[in-house]
Amino acid sequence: MKAIWKGTTIAESDRTVEIEGNRYFPPDAVLREHLQESSRRTTCPWKGEAHYFDIIVGEDRNRNAAWSYPEPKEAAAEIKDHVAFWKGVEIVE
Repeated sequence: MKAIWKGTTIAESDRTVEIEGNRYFPPDAVLREHLQESSRRTTCPWKGEAHYFDIIVGEDRNRNAAWSYPEPKEAAAEIKDHVAFWKGVEIVE
């Protein structure tokens, strides 16, 4: 699986985890130079607190287009530090 935005691969892995229709990429599969942590946080009742990232490719910024659970609840332990994408990021096989 690949996560692509603006023609740039942001993450690539054959070890993604699918939850609620979202693909979560393992931490070592994500090119961190394209992510910048934002201050946005949301809470999922069963996964915990999500931390968001802006995606940056060249001069373009996609605000809060990636998220991760650094300290997930026990039910979502398998996605600890994994990153998921939305807001125009293509997820392809």
